[in-house]
Amino acid sequence: MNELPVHRQFFGDAEYDFRITPDLVLELERKTASGIGGLSRRFYASDFRFIELTEVIRLGLIGGGMDPEEADALVKTYTPRMSVTELYGKALPIIDVLMFGKVAADE
Repeated sequence: MNELPVHRQFFGDAEYDFRITPDLVLELERKTASGIGGLSRRFYASDFRFIELTEVIRLGLIGGGMDPEEADALVKTYTPRMSVTELYGKALPIIDVLMFGKVAADE
């Protein structure tokens, strides 16, 4: 099975790799109390909860290779300073890579 590509983007203080691996999908579903299909459909309809945005970013950092404690610290430090629209703009490409294997802009 091919590994999902990494999405690289600026978050907080630097550029980081983001990817939600299959094992992290289970954690995302647990943390958000939502199945990945419903979660992604709601993301594409701009119908999401704040915790879903922050968990996608946090787990994306972990799946991209970051230590879980460091990912948690970055999310706690920078997400309170960002607008919801900014957070959505960071989280959506991470979901795109999970669901489709690449981000539209990367095509």
